[in-house]
Amino acid sequence: MTKKIKVGVVGCGYWGPNLIRNFKSLPDCDLRHMCDLNPQRLKHMKSLYPDVEGLMDYDHMLNGAGLDAVIIATSVKSHYAMAKASLLAGKHTFIEKPMAASAAQCEELIQIAEKNGLTLMVGHTFLYSAPIRKIKEIIHWGDIGDIQYISSRRLNLGLFQKDINVAWDLAPHDISIVLYIMEELPKGVNCWGNAHITPGVEDVTSMCINFSKDRFATIQSSWLDPRKVRDMTIVGTKRMIVYDDVEPLEKIKIYDARVEVPPHYDTFAEFHYSYHYGDRYIPYIKQEEPLKVECSHFLECIREGKTPLTSGKQGLQVVRVLEAASASLKQNGTFIPLGSPEPAKAAPRGTVTNGHLDEVLK
Repeated sequence: MTKKIKVGVVGCGYWGPNLIRNFKSLPDCDLRHMCDLNPQRLKHMKSLYPDVEGLMDYDHMLNGAGLDAVIIATSVKSHYAMAKASLLAGKHTFIEKPMAASAAQCEELIQIAEKNGLTLMVGHTFLYSAPIRKIKEIIHWGDIGDIQYISSRRLNLGLFQKDINVAWDLAPHDISIVLYIMEELPKGVNCWGNAHITPGVEDVTSMCINFSKDRFATIQSSWLDPRKVRDMTIVGTKRMIVYDDVEPLEKIKIYDARVEVPPHYDTFAEFHYSYHYGDRYIPYIKQEEPLKVECSHFLECIREGKTPLTSGKQGLQVVRVLEAASASLKQNGTFIPLGSPEPAKAAPRGTVTNGHLDEVLK
């Protein structure tokens, strides 16, 4: 019988309960603790999971509870300090997206995890979803030809954040998908946006991520749209894929449509575009909860010493794009190159005490 991995989750707000539910359901997981500074949240979670201990002391969770792994589902500003404390305490660590507030923080967390032989994983959940894995497979086999561009929209009314803008809140999903599909690091980023509700916190952004061979991806993010939109179009030289995550069943549609340019012509009169309109295909996709797959993958990586699909290095790549987007926003959409930057200077070392959590766990 496989020994169960003892796990604790810190953060019982918006996303934490989903992680608690999934880790609790896994047979090889022993969910020991739930941690939050809000006693009402803990009381509610205890009513759902009476056999899981509720804690308000993160230090005790790290140093006195005998855990193997810690799941961090708190605000972005707290990710670095809490993950660092977890890794230094010898715990395998799972951090919700985005990994941290800067590339320097991400790099230090990666270094600590590697030095101590610990699993470090970031919660880019969509890479564990069946539709995205199917899209990756379709592209890998060359069914749509060469990718020309990707267009993505993630729009809704709220939830408004005060410490991060909409790009840092919503775009990590799309950035992680784009990097996963393109299989290369981008050349640079342009980003435009405006803050309509909270001064200094953009609630609408439009990002353009540039890749080699004149390929690019556009990402629209908004907290101000009346409809919930979660779609992505991938245009290839042979076919096109439309992915609609809001669609309950037919999430992927493949269009046999393209524009063909005549190879030879002598005069403008002889030049005619050829528009190809073929059939539409809807591939079968087995429905399963991506978050459960993600949680199971984290435990598997701990048991077998595997590198997670969404390791700290993948989390770092997403944060580098977000940092470039933030720099571009401040410069009215100026192109910010990424290239191969030198390792960022590590943030000052320090430990996390329970006093620090009064702010980060609210």
